[in-house]
Amino acid sequence: MAKEAITMNNYLKFWGFKSEPFPTDLPAEHIFKSRNLAAFDQRFEYVLRLGAVGLVTGEIGAGKSTALRYAVDKLHPSQFKPFYVTAASGSVLEFYRLILSEMGFEVQSNSRAAMLGLIKREILDLALAKNIKPVLIVDEASLMRLEAFAEIHTIIQFEKDSKPYLPLILAGQSNLIDKLTFRDSQPLASRVAARSHFEGADLEEMTVYLKHHLTAAGLKDDIFEPEAAAAIQQGSGGVFRKANHLARGALMAAAEQKVKSITADHVRLAATEIF
Repeated sequence: MAKEAITMNNYLKFWGFKSEPFPTDLPAEHIFKSRNLAAFDQRFEYVLRLGAVGLVTGEIGAGKSTALRYAVDKLHPSQFKPFYVTAASGSVLEFYRLILSEMGFEVQSNSRAAMLGLIKREILDLALAKNIKPVLIVDEASLMRLEAFAEIHTIIQFEKDSKPYLPLILAGQSNLIDKLTFRDSQPLASRVAARSHFEGADLEEMTVYLKHHLTAAGLKDDIFEPEAAAAIQQGSGGVFRKANHLARGALMAAAEQKVKSITADHVRLAATEIF
């Protein structure tokens, strides 16, 4: 009987994984606690305590959204109500609609005042009537138009700007900082109390990261040779999303050859499949 060919679907069986390694939907409790994540977590808690504005920047795939998911998962539902929106390049009205949709409202109005009033009433109801702290989290904030940056601060102003009822977290690529330097953005920029920038992992951290994901998927052995870990770190620039693709591809390449360790050659093969 011919041996079963190794495919993209059954390589897990070859390695003995209990689940997909390097997934995008890893449970929050299994997320790797990188240096970037640890620094952001502290700043996230600080911003929540102050009711201020926090920034999270980094290149695509650096782990910003994962960090947000990790931080939000730790918020106790009896104390916090996070509103998580993914921004787009639309108008400020579209931004307000995104927030209202996350709050459970479907609004067709084109009135900025009406939408802003509805958002603020919902925030006040949570903060005062229900004693729950709302948190507004805007991912991909760097995509927003400058007109949105000129207005966002009005969402978090209560009682002549004396009550910090709504902490705000803005996450995006590095040009998010550039957009906050414009004059019209200064009312928002002046409220920023903490900034986190996600940089690529070095070789030491990448090696630990790879081992962490193997363990999370049910594999006890460290199957990445040191040269393979170095190739993944260099090929990804330390960016975890790209590292995931390289590691997964290297696993499949080694499985296809039916060898039980990952070499730099397997990583190079994986690199031909991705951008």
